[in-house]
Amino acid sequence: MKKFVRRSTLKFSRMGRNRPKLQRWRRAVGRHSKIRKNRFGYTKSPRIGFKCDKRESGKIKGKIPLMISSMSDFNSVKKENIVIIARTIGAKKKIEFIKKARDLNLQILNVKSAGGENGFK
Repeated sequence: MKKFVRRSTLKFSRMGRNRPKLQRWRRAVGRHSKIRKNRFGYTKSPRIGFKCDKRESGKIKGKIPLMISSMSDFNSVKKENIVIIARTIGAKKKIEFIKKARDLNLQILNVKSAGGENGFK
């Protein structure tokens, strides 16, 4: 999927230079804007043709996300799911969820771990 960023994100820190969280798309509206005019060599604007496949739509890293808020939710988890722990879960329960996910060989999306790449495998 192509990433669309705002016009001056590479120029100013407040607009997202070296800060990917701030790099959000906003439509170019300037009178002489080359991006608005879709000139060659300038940043692309989002259009209908850039949409992803229906099969890949809504997936994260090729897997279907599933929100976990209790231990009983682990019963419905399949191999094609990627686990997201609900934000209302406290530290004690989160540790239990991580252990359970590790036993089931599931990847957790929103847990930074010391070992492995963003979550457990």
